[in-house]
Amino acid sequence: PVPRHRIGPVVHALLHLAREEGPLELAHRLEELLLAVDAFLPDRPAPYRDSVWWAVHLVTETLLRVPDALAHLGLLRLLTEWIVLWRAQGRGVPGEFGPEFWEALPLPEEERLDLLRRLVVADPPTGEGPRYLDAVSRLLAVDPAAVQPHLTRWFADDRPLAATPDATVATAAQALLHTHRRRALDDLAEALVDSAHRRGDELLSVLAEEEPSAVCRAVDRWAHDERPARRVAALTYALRAVPHVRTEADRELIRYVALALLARPADVTLHGGAIGLLVRDTRARPRHLPQALERFVAGDPHVPASALVPAFATHADQVLDAFRLRLRSLRAGSDEVLRTLADVTTPVLARQVAALIREVVELRPEAAGRVAAYVDRRLEHGPATREVLFPLVAGLLAGGPAQVRAAFAGVLAVPDTPASGGLRRELLDLLLASERDPAVLEAVLRAAVRGTSRGGDVETIHGADGETIHGADDGGDGGSSFRELVRRTGLLLVRTPEGATRFDRGLVDLARHVPGFAVQVSGWLSDSPAEWAAVVGPSARRMIENLAGVRVPA
Repeated sequence: PVPRHRIGPVVHALLHLAREEGPLELAHRLEELLLAVDAFLPDRPAPYRDSVWWAVHLVTETLLRVPDALAHLGLLRLLTEWIVLWRAQGRGVPGEFGPEFWEALPLPEEERLDLLRRLVVADPPTGEGPRYLDAVSRLLAVDPAAVQPHLTRWFADDRPLAATPDATVATAAQALLHTHRRRALDDLAEALVDSAHRRGDELLSVLAEEEPSAVCRAVDRWAHDERPARRVAALTYALRAVPHVRTEADRELIRYVALALLARPADVTLHGGAIGLLVRDTRARPRHLPQALERFVAGDPHVPASALVPAFATHADQVLDAFRLRLRSLRAGSDEVLRTLADVTTPVLARQVAALIREVVELRPEAAGRVAAYVDRRLEHGPATREVLFPLVAGLLAGGPAQVRAAFAGVLAVPDTPASGGLRRELLDLLLASERDPAVLEAVLRAAVRGTSRGGDVETIHGADGETIHGADDGGDGGSSFRELVRRTGLLLVRTPEGATRFDRGLVDLARHVPGFAVQVSGWLSDSPAEWAAVVGPSARRMIENLAGVRVPA
């Protein structure tokens, strides 16, 4: 056999073959060598191991010395498939086919990155050997502008990585681009917008928050681009960047973007968003606020409520009037309007908002569900909200129609949280102290059970033989409080025949549809039969027993 140190002349012979007979003939010879590697991996007797050594080294050293490996792209793709297969089969991969080989191949970056894309799924866990993903990271660090566009093409590859199954080729590309973003931020923004892929959009949104200056420069370029898609991107990412802008230079760029879009009559669909940008800007606001308010009241989705929040500081009365008109109309998007108002916490403004909310509910009771969602959000702002929220809710509970009280019951009867500081339960007690309408009380029951179920208090315990026993929360304070709320609501309902029917029917319906509730109620009935006898009717009791699979003693 030829000694290993004599491999040089053999490689030269292969290269001479390529020069004399063309790269196709060389490709055939190299493919035969790869077939030998595949046949003899691993754990063969010494002569076979020597064959693998020769085959591997002849392939790698020849391909590294050809003037252009592009002629052997088909062979290289075949090699990537074998490497992935060998790794999946646990046969091992010769070190000569490691990342450094692929980095050194005389290839254009587009093809090199595509080959590495095929290989990264075969990477071992971090620290357990060389990784192809690390090679990509090195290439990206050396010449980010050249590599970024090719790496965005990985966004469509959702194959999982063997070393980290929760990650994919696509998410790995996102992570690498983000990690090396500051080496070429402007080029990265262009590569991402060129990709026209949702993963590119995701990363651009992250950049809008973390690197707003770079995104401001990008949207300034795109706003003056003749391609309509670029101008749409300019508005989209200007809106995402503007909450994170901190410098006057960036604010000026955003202003120029909005004005450039407004100057194009053909971009009329973008004008609403451009005006929304301008009302966030203290210098441009006085001129453009009237038009923004008009569009907002008309329900223009490109002028959302959040765009007007900064204007509260300078034009509070005008903005509140616009919110009033918008809420009275109950146009689509009212939920978003109320969510925005719920986050207005400045004391003076919060009181004005509360007065507005009460006015809207009194004028349009059908808005009660949306207003209840506002109350729910405000409750989680902490004890500081009490001064504004308690008078609002108490007044509506005392004088509002049943439709409003039932909507409020749905958010007051759910489990209290530390954030609300007990205000939710205090308002619920206020409701129950005077409430007699069966529909409102039934709303309390349903909200209490469903809310507790979502919070995890209603659960089922099984005995050793698999038999269902009773709800797990019976012994705890939370369970006792919940039980007392259900019983208290029942006692209020059974004062009238209609209320008693509603309570039984509601209890059975909830036992049927809320996991664990039937078991829990059956436990209450068996533990304190006399206490519940006047609340739960015999028919409802039998239904709950059947649903729970637990026989309560008569």
